[in-house]
Amino acid sequence: MDFSDPGFLADPYPELARLRQRAAVSFDPGSGRWLAASHAAVGAVLRDRRLGRFWRDREPAEVYAAFNLLHREQMMENEPPVHTRLRSLVAKAFGRGHVERLGTAVAAEAAALLAAAGDEFDVLADFAEPLAVTVIAELLGVPRADRHRLRPWSAAIVRMYEMTRTPEIEAAALAACGEFAGYLRDLAEVRVAEPGEDLISHLVAVRDGSDRLSGDELVASAILLLNAGHEASVNGLGNGVVALLRHPGELARVRADRALIPAAVEEMLRYDSPSQLFVRTAAADVEIEGVTVPAGAEVATLLGAANRDPAVFADPDGFDAGRDPNPHLSFGAGLHFCLGAPLARVELRTALAALLDRAPRLALAAEPVRGPGFVLRGFDSVRVSVR
Repeated sequence: MDFSDPGFLADPYPELARLRQRAAVSFDPGSGRWLAASHAAVGAVLRDRRLGRFWRDREPAEVYAAFNLLHREQMMENEPPVHTRLRSLVAKAFGRGHVERLGTAVAAEAAALLAAAGDEFDVLADFAEPLAVTVIAELLGVPRADRHRLRPWSAAIVRMYEMTRTPEIEAAALAACGEFAGYLRDLAEVRVAEPGEDLISHLVAVRDGSDRLSGDELVASAILLLNAGHEASVNGLGNGVVALLRHPGELARVRADRALIPAAVEEMLRYDSPSQLFVRTAAADVEIEGVTVPAGAEVATLLGAANRDPAVFADPDGFDAGRDPNPHLSFGAGLHFCLGAPLARVELRTALAALLDRAPRLALAAEPVRGPGFVLRGFDSVRVSVR
């Protein structure tokens, strides 16, 4: 499978369907990985504890030091007991009312951004991105004067996760890792002396008995939450708005019944998932859907293929704003299920409601411009008109 082919990147779903029809699990010589394509296979890989995340530092270590540190010290790249300890500490801090606290701020910021957007605007640049930055900055307690730095740092770092990347992309990512980590260390020191109701303050203070996060663990955990939450919400909203606009009957259905907004958001995440691929490594020989993956091999779970599996979803290539049940896997599954999923859902639901309130005649003003990535799937521009 050619994950860099422009046609595939524009619309990967026909090729993913062909792959899934051929085999639930197959070996891909191009990437050197096994590919899990069915809903059952992807779910099994994500839930099987013999398939995990085992971080290996990139070499040369002196070049990738900042990138390695941010991944070595965070929960997503570790298995129990390290993962259990880190997730427990971060969950304690994250669970201290942050989702509830941010609900009002999300709604106010969404309304303000749309009021200033005019009759034609870019859903991403003028709405989704600044909204996500505000949400994450409020969560972490980043001062308003520094918030413009967050999106460039996050965007640079996550491009390292693509299957195809250039030396220029790597250089930008490594620089962003160092700058972002340094900024958060300084902010954490401020919060030690001047604690607030933000997540950094709570991460600084959180304890489990005598255990607490180290400085490196705090920085790595905060950046993980920012990058994962930011990219999921921005790309999830952009992909979802385009899907709704290309299914006008479903858009009208949601307009007529706002109670459908939560279900519509789940369908947005299923139909064109902002995250398309998670990787696991086999710690032992593992049988998945009748195929044995050998110890040491990597398995790429294709979330977009799983989310359109006809064995699970009726009319899988159609958009159903009221789909129920909707067991999509866009937030993962098992031990590494996204800790920030509740906040992402609040943000997406609030943003969609605000957009419907502001734009009773919402329409595409230009053909959306698809971004170059596959692992993190989104648009570079989605221009709309509200006239």
